[in-house]
Amino acid sequence: MIARAGWSAHLAGISRERHVLIAGPTASGKTALAIELAQRQGGVIVNADAIQVFANWRVVTARPSVEEEAAAPHRLFGHIAGDQPYSTGAWLREVAPLLAGPERLIITGGTGLYFTALTEGLADIPPVPEAIRETANARIAAEGLAPLLAELDAESRARIDPANPARVTRAWSVLQATGRGIAAWQDETPPPLLPLDQTAPMVVSAPKEWLTPRIERRFDLMLEGGALEEARDNLPLWSPDLPSAKAIGAPELIAHLRGEMTLDEAREAATVATRRFAKRQRTWFRARMRHWQHLSADA
Repeated sequence: MIARAGWSAHLAGISRERHVLIAGPTASGKTALAIELAQRQGGVIVNADAIQVFANWRVVTARPSVEEEAAAPHRLFGHIAGDQPYSTGAWLREVAPLLAGPERLIITGGTGLYFTALTEGLADIPPVPEAIRETANARIAAEGLAPLLAELDAESRARIDPANPARVTRAWSVLQATGRGIAAWQDETPPPLLPLDQTAPMVVSAPKEWLTPRIERRFDLMLEGGALEEARDNLPLWSPDLPSAKAIGAPELIAHLRGEMTLDEAREAATVATRRFAKRQRTWFRARMRHWQHLSADA
């Protein structure tokens, strides 16, 4: 673990020939670190956050500001319409030509699956029709997870978290759509676009007691920066089913604008949701990125 005081020395030792990966939980300082590295050594900052791709939520998703984007080249931020789907596979397809180009990439974000897919490969599973996913969701709502789990092949059932509705839905839907278990597709995963040993991989580690006050302050800063006005702009076409509606803070601010909760209640609900999300991120990074260089955000 490298303490913040040692970050500068660590950054100076990174080869300019290597692409850099910077992962970390929300509000941990990834953007500032990526910009500092780009200004020191050159490089293009590439988004690896599944929500920051959407154009209709800039403030709420904590996308780099106009000033930050001017400090270094940025790619794949805010380029997808809020009503359009986006996936890990779509992200990989957009990253591939950037990797083939002449520029060194500094890939940063909080979506662990993007980094895993990039460095370990992603199973080439055909698209699942929306009707099948809707059937899965309806059955889970009516019957719970157990019936769908029982219908999975044994290998797929053994690989997924049986308490995670999203994972159960995905596995069941893939089986229904393709006739093959998701485990079989995963076993045919192609080589990664960017093997981990060809990168400089870093995780910004941020303990709960350090991160929580930052999360609480950041939502207030978002409000000062126009988050409520941004929500008001999204209100006419708002639907919780939109791909971009997963932005933490968006449902809460929309609920406030609709008179369903006070602004203080929206602030509290969004802050709680962000803390929970950060916890899930930290869990993922600890489990899947043990061999990355860990930088301590609180030292």
